[in-house]
Amino acid sequence: MFKKFTTADKLLFAAALLSLIFSEALYFYGEKADATFIGLWVPSILAFGIYLKLINNNKND
Repeated sequence: MFKKFTTADKLLFAAALLSLIFSEALYFYGEKADATFIGLWVPSILAFGIYLKLINNNKND
């Protein structure tokens, strides 16, 4: 399954996952405003990855 992912896909997924983990750690340390701010990065990072995939697929067609 992971053979279909490019290096960019893996990096973006890792960035989103690390952002989620860091956000949860901040939340449990009591920094709720900072945790919410960083937690909002996760869907943005994943959406950027989808955008890159769509652009790449259009170039190959």
